[in-house]
Amino acid sequence: MALVRLGPDASADEIGASLDEHGYALIEGVLPPDDVARRRAVLDELLATTPTGRNFFEGFRTQRVYAVFGKTRAFDDLAVHPLLTAALDHVLGEHYQLSGPVALQIGPGEAAQVLHRDEDIYPLPRPHDPVVVNSMWALCDFTEDNGATRLIPGSHRWPEDRRPQEDEAVPATMPAGSVLVYVGGLWHGGGANTTDRPRPGLLLEYVVSWLRPQETHLLAVPPEVVRTLPERLQELLGYNIYPPFLGYVDGRHPRRVLDREASRAPDVLRTIEEPPEHAPGRTEWGHERR
Repeated sequence: MALVRLGPDASADEIGASLDEHGYALIEGVLPPDDVARRRAVLDELLATTPTGRNFFEGFRTQRVYAVFGKTRAFDDLAVHPLLTAALDHVLGEHYQLSGPVALQIGPGEAAQVLHRDEDIYPLPRPHDPVVVNSMWALCDFTEDNGATRLIPGSHRWPEDRRPQEDEAVPATMPAGSVLVYVGGLWHGGGANTTDRPRPGLLLEYVVSWLRPQETHLLAVPPEVVRTLPERLQELLGYNIYPPFLGYVDGRHPRRVLDREASRAPDVLRTIEEPPEHAPGRTEWGHERR
């Protein structure tokens, strides 16, 4: 099966339509070669001190750099790239954050990863609205031989009792500088690397803000680092509010606590209107006003 491919000038509507119908959007040629080379050089430095995986899912010949935004600034802009955020807005709506960002390298001789759905880590009854979107940035040419991610197009719309077969998976081959975006309900898995060269990439996974992310970014990325980051990236790392007030700190928006002097974040608890049936002097969740 030939995968549907989009170019770097793809519109938000085209990206959304591909995600809805196929469960993925493969966008080629987003980053120029010199940009890819610069990011790969940074990743090579990180990988020099990164061990290989501890189990079959991580991959015994695969290196994974966790807490990536606590270790480098090389990928900050990719986390908020307009093509990616167009996909996220379409699938997840307005309120989402990073879940499990990982820079990784599939080494020579690595076996294929088991087919799985990323959203299955959450014990939610199915069917449900999408809660996870993942993206893979290619930092080299992804080929069938070096471990390109395998997808089963359309499987995000399967009935719950249907399970994937290996021969249904299609390798998402793509040139360096491309990005593959796919919904958390799509069956997929990393491919086997039968070459003598590694396959580096950047995996940026997102989840709706009312669910707990896979990695605890509030610990993984030190506050003194977060204070230097753009406001949108701060929000994606967990310094956000899911309306009306999920995620507050000491009664305030977490960005206010992060930087009490400079933050322009709203004082979310002051914006909640009191329903008329509540007694005077009490908030809508029953606590006394202070």
